Amino acid sequence: MSSEIKDKVIAIIAEQAVLEPSDVTEGQSLADLGIDSLGLVECIFAIEETFDISVPFNANEPDQSDFDISSVASIVTAVESLIAEQKA
Repeated sequence: MSSEIKDKVIAIIAEQAVLEPSDVTEGQSLADLGIDSLGLVECIFAIEETFDISVPFNANEPDQSDFDISSVASIVTAVESLIAEQKA
């Protein structure tokens, strides 16, 4: 994982969870961090804006999305993939 991308994603998630980035670990889910569905949507918007990417996420059916939100690490990996696709 790119350290810069990982740090930015963790900062976005931490801000939404009202935590310090150091309190967020890669193995945690958004639910573990107390982030609800509205917070998830706000995280997605912040990620899109920060990295200038379009996240394939359907807030009405999050489980049907191609964007893996199962853990902080999976979100970071998904963001890295989207950035790589955009550069290709």
